[in-house]
Amino acid sequence: MTAAWEQARAVADAVLYEGYLLYPYRASSGKNQSRWQFGVLGPAQAAQLGLGEDDTLSTELLVDPGPDTALTIVVRFLQLQHRAVERDALGRFEPVNELTVADHTWLSWDEAVECELSFGPFTESELATPQTLPIVIAGGTDVEHVDGGRLLRTRAALRGELTVCSEADDDLLRINLAVRNTAAAPADKNTAIARSLIGTHLIAEVTGGEFVSLLEPPESAASAVGRCRRHRCFPVLAGRPGTTTLMLVSPIILYDHPEIAEQSEGALFDSTEIDEILTLRVMTMTDREKAQARATDPRAAEIIDRCDAMSPEALLNLHGVLRNPHPGTEIRSLVPEVPEGMDWWDPLADSAVAPNIDAVLVNGVRVSRDSRVRLHPSRRADAQDLFYADKVARVTCVHETVDGDQQIGVVLEDDPAAEMHDWYGRYLYFAPDEVEPLNEGISPWK
Repeated sequence: MTAAWEQARAVADAVLYEGYLLYPYRASSGKNQSRWQFGVLGPAQAAQLGLGEDDTLSTELLVDPGPDTALTIVVRFLQLQHRAVERDALGRFEPVNELTVADHTWLSWDEAVECELSFGPFTESELATPQTLPIVIAGGTDVEHVDGGRLLRTRAALRGELTVCSEADDDLLRINLAVRNTAAAPADKNTAIARSLIGTHLIAEVTGGEFVSLLEPPESAASAVGRCRRHRCFPVLAGRPGTTTLMLVSPIILYDHPEIAEQSEGALFDSTEIDEILTLRVMTMTDREKAQARATDPRAAEIIDRCDAMSPEALLNLHGVLRNPHPGTEIRSLVPEVPEGMDWWDPLADSAVAPNIDAVLVNGVRVSRDSRVRLHPSRRADAQDLFYADKVARVTCVHETVDGDQQIGVVLEDDPAAEMHDWYGRYLYFAPDEVEPLNEGISPWK
């Protein structure tokens, strides 16, 4: 497996289990009793009947083809596996919700089994004809004997299909992909989720050609990208930066070449929080709560054990790393330094800075109060930032943190309440690499 594939698979695994089990990882938690994940493809009519989710995920990708272009598609998802606990009652096994022997407890619970199917490679001529390929996962029952009883694991059979075809789009090849759950309509919610493809996503690999980024396409492909359609998924380039042969079709929003933070020591399944916060929360759980979490699911037990064994150095490493997301971008601060020998928290240090007149250089242009800039949000700290993309704004202030990071306060030019925001100091803040100066004619040393 190449390094690019390893990175793509690591991200795909995180996508696969996103929401699988949420803190505090106990079966008694309401959010774990009503479990929810992205990328669930329900059986036929499940959504219409109000018993499950839509049965289809689809997307269109663009390939810049070569003389021997070929495409391989990997479909990945989870299959629900129900774990029933049974107690040994004098040679008879009786279903129970919980079985405790000595210091070990087992609960009746829904687990999951990873499923992965590879299709192809398909040549360009084969892709010209629509291909519909079956997805078949067998059901089954496994028995595990434990002290005082047994665990009965059952899985329903899964049925689906992958459809793939291609068509020319200018000088590019448009790849149409769709995964559909073809299981029979369910009678209830339990049947619906048992027959669902959970956390569904695709990894596509092209040889003899390159994928085109759908997020940041070259100008020559912008029109073709605008014609691409997708349903319930978000396709991004995968693997290390610069890799153009892998595409991850994710059920959650990602950026091109996503990666797992090197500081993360393992999955926590709840990426709406950061590793440090979740780890600290696990550490505050009582011994009884940790025992309850361990009894819920083997993956929950792994989280508890990993957090308990974490060294102070590893925990400190989770606290975060400061890095420039756009290395090479010229960003120079014109904010005065705090006088030597004076601590930043000293009230006298405030006199060294004045956000209403301080400035920052962005690509050689001085940006300060009343500068006009165009916004290009890229940090994605807030989904609302997407609404500000390409908006023109007026700079109101420039701040610098004690760590040396600059923040530019702005108000939108077309905001009818701009003067009010400026009056009481309610600004939008962006990093210097997220703004494009529009006052190029002003001297940087004004």
